[in-house]
Amino acid sequence: MKCKLGLLLFLTLLLPAARAEEARFFRITGPVVSTITAFSADGYVTWTNAPTNATFTVQTTASLVGPSNWVDYVQVPVTNPSTTHRLFDPNPPAGMVLIPAGSFTMGDTFGDWPSAYGASPEIPLHTVQVSAFYLDKYEVTKALWDDVYQWGTNHGYSFESGALGKAATHPVHSMTWYDAAKWCNARSEKAGRLPAYYTDAARTSVYRGGQTAVQNDWVNWNAGYRLPTEAEWEKAARGGASGHRFPWADTDEITHSRANYQSSSNNAFYDHAYDTSPTRGYHPTFNDGVYPFTSPVGYFAANGYGLYDMAGNLEEWCWDWPDTYSSASQVDPRGIMSGSGRAVKGGSWGDVAWTARMAVRGSYRPTGSLNLLGFRTALPTGP
Repeated sequence: MKCKLGLLLFLTLLLPAARAEEARFFRITGPVVSTITAFSADGYVTWTNAPTNATFTVQTTASLVGPSNWVDYVQVPVTNPSTTHRLFDPNPPAGMVLIPAGSFTMGDTFGDWPSAYGASPEIPLHTVQVSAFYLDKYEVTKALWDDVYQWGTNHGYSFESGALGKAATHPVHSMTWYDAAKWCNARSEKAGRLPAYYTDAARTSVYRGGQTAVQNDWVNWNAGYRLPTEAEWEKAARGGASGHRFPWADTDEITHSRANYQSSSNNAFYDHAYDTSPTRGYHPTFNDGVYPFTSPVGYFAANGYGLYDMAGNLEEWCWDWPDTYSSASQVDPRGIMSGSGRAVKGGSWGDVAWTARMAVRGSYRPTGSLNLLGFRTALPTGP
C-alpha cells in the first residue's frame, strides 16, 4: 500500500519484533515512492524505488492503536533501485542487541558546549555511516566482570587495576582502559571466539597483559568482544533518533525518573534549563551515603535500540583516541593513532546533566580509573 503524508511518500511495513512482549512496527519513509518486495522473520527487509541517491528513514512504533507515535529508527543511504537492509536480529548474542547499519548526524545540535570551555569539540555536525554491530544491553556488571576476570587470570591474563562494584547487579567500575581491553579479549577466549586486540600489526600476539597502546591496525575488527568506537557508541546511544539531546526521543529534558545523574540547582555554570528534575543533587533512590551511588543496570527505561543507561550511572570507555571533528562525512571512524586520553561517553551518577548528553566528548588517560567510569562491549555481526 502506497501512502502519502503531506509531500512525503512512504510505505508502511508491519514487522513484529523478535519477541511478542517487545512487538514493534516499522515504516519506510523516503524522497521517492518505495515498494516492499520482501521481509523476513530474521529482520531483513527489501524494497525497491526509482533510481535515486538519497537517504531513506526507517521509523518505528510500539503500537498502532491510538495516535501515531512514530520515531526514527535508522537512516539508510540508498544508491540502488533495490535495497536489502537488516533492522533487527531475533536471536542476538546473549545480553546484546543488534545496532543496524546506517548513518546518523554526530555532534551537538543544540549549542550546549559552554563558551567558558573555549571552542567546542562537538562541532561541526557531520554525517557518519556506521556498519552493523552488536552492543551489550547493559553496562558490564560486577558479576560478569568477576566471572571473566577469574577465567582470565587462570588462562594467562594479568590485570593492573582492582575493578569494583557496589553489588553484583551494579556496573563494574574503576578499571583502566588497558584492563577493559584485556578483559574484552578474555571474554572472547572464554566464549571460544577469536580475540580482537593484539600487540602487533601482524596480529600474532594476543593482548593479555601489561599496558600496550594497541593501534587501530592491531585490532581484528571482525573478531571478538571489544570496546565500541566513539561513533558506534553515539549512534547506538541515540537509539536511531538523531538530533536529540539524550537517549530518548519524546523530550530533550532530563530528570531523575529517566537517569542516574547529579541534578544541579545551585551552580550557575552547571544549571541548565533542560535539567527539570523535581529532585536535586544525587539521585535520591541511590544516595545511601556509601560511594559510589550507582544503580542496578536496567533500572531505567531502555532507548530505541533496547540499550540501558546510555545516559548516567557510569561513564563508559570507548576505543578511540578522539579526533577533531570536520564537516566531512565519515564511514566507521576509529579515531587517530595516538593521544593523551581514550574516549569516554555517557555521564555518570556523580556528573551533572550536561555530561549525560549524547554529543558530549570526554576523554581520560588510559592508565587511570574512576568510580564514575565503566564500559560495555561490542561484537561484530560476522561469524
